[in-house]
Amino acid sequence: MTPVESLPTVNAILNGTSAILLTIGYYFIRQRRINAHRFTMLAALTTSSLFLICYLIYHYNVGTTRFQGPAWAKTIYLIILIPHTILAAVMVPFILVVVFRALRGQFDKHRRLARWTLPVWLYVSVTGVLVYMMLYQWFPSR
Repeated sequence: MTPVESLPTVNAILNGTSAILLTIGYYFIRQRRINAHRFTMLAALTTSSLFLICYLIYHYNVGTTRFQGPAWAKTIYLIILIPHTILAAVMVPFILVVVFRALRGQFDKHRRLARWTLPVWLYVSVTGVLVYMMLYQWFPSR
């Protein structure tokens, strides 16, 4: 297996790690542990950024990966994939604004947008792992 061929697994690990870090970061802010929240959320941003870099490298080199499972599973796959893809594209600027507001100390604005951004970011991270499992583990190409 070439390094590029291993990127889908790396991407799933990065997405899963992001989901875990987002959950921990949310826990920390609910406990008012601001520094731990900041560190954890910046780590989530880092893992998500690394995911995006690896994702782009993989698809630049390999192209599109077609779903190979049965029709019933393809329906489920598309129900997961379509909102995952749309939300992943739409959420990037929102994440950047949320981080920028926190770094600038605009915590009221940060909090208002983060209430919407966090669940979407978490959804995209978790469904990214599901997409990987469906494409490469449960219904791999023959």
